[in-house]
Amino acid sequence: MDKQMNWNRLAKKQKELQFSGSIHVRKYGKTILSDSFGYAIHSEKIVNQTHTRFSIASGSKIFTSIAICKLVEEGKITFDNQIINCLDIDFPYFDEKITIHHLLTHTSGVPDYFDEDEMDDFEVLWESLPMYRVRCAKDFLPMFQYEKMQAEVGTSFKYNNTAYIILGLIVEHISGMDFADYIEENIFQKAGMTESGYFSMDELPESVSIGYMEKPDGTWKSNIFSLPAKGGPDGGAYVTATDMGIFWEALMNGRLLSEKMTRILLTPRENVVEDIFYGYGGYMELNEQGVVKYIQMGYDPGVNYRSVHYPNLDLTIVVCSNKSEGAYEMLKEIESLIENK
Repeated sequence: MDKQMNWNRLAKKQKELQFSGSIHVRKYGKTILSDSFGYAIHSEKIVNQTHTRFSIASGSKIFTSIAICKLVEEGKITFDNQIINCLDIDFPYFDEKITIHHLLTHTSGVPDYFDEDEMDDFEVLWESLPMYRVRCAKDFLPMFQYEKMQAEVGTSFKYNNTAYIILGLIVEHISGMDFADYIEENIFQKAGMTESGYFSMDELPESVSIGYMEKPDGTWKSNIFSLPAKGGPDGGAYVTATDMGIFWEALMNGRLLSEKMTRILLTPRENVVEDIFYGYGGYMELNEQGVVKYIQMGYDPGVNYRSVHYPNLDLTIVVCSNKSEGAYEMLKEIESLIENK
């Protein structure tokens, strides 16, 4: 794609959306478009830049999946292991038949601490458990440990955040490492994602964007009281858009998992709707020939993330935003530009 030729159209979309964030487009290992818009910190008029780090909410679930796949590859667990045999934590009302496979594919039926079909205000979660006390996977346990199953194990796909908290607990128990440290050592460092990490919101490093939510009167407030103090297995890593381009290259080139395990990670398993499926590594779109693109998305108050990787084109598009909306529309505009170049 020729950046100059298409810039006016992309700029028009950015202004229309008042998009705030970063975009990165990578093909055959080369950056073909990288740009940023809006403010990382509104009050100080600090602008977003290509090295600005953004929270990507559930977009980081794939890191948890890769961690599990790595432990399977090392022979420490299997996808068919029941969770009661992988943890020393008691879940008295959980079905003993729940396996790691069920957790990865959102078919476990465990109670979701944030059921997106039933709730739309993330801040309500922290009325009984203050967000500043949630800094690791075990801190989530009071929100679901003694709750009853919300569905039978092995039933159809239903997106579930609790499942990934449990997967993170398994990573910690089996590896003997803190979850964030395990991801840093086994994914970020190996992929070359030098700017990425799991950061506490009250101890943010340099070049990090603050998430913003629009209020009814058109002004903005930050999301500091809307999210856990530190991200974990179900979401909340901070990355640059460039780092996510690097991540997809490392994953597809076998630097994170073996070729066989990478195929297992990216195999379609659950039909979500029409041509959209879910595998251990997230969503994907299929046609008669196979996978068209892998799809990553993340949404939190003040956080909006979208990324796609087209395996047959070796093309990756990443859009990170520190507002609640806009990433999807920017992604579709970029896809349209590339398709009609």
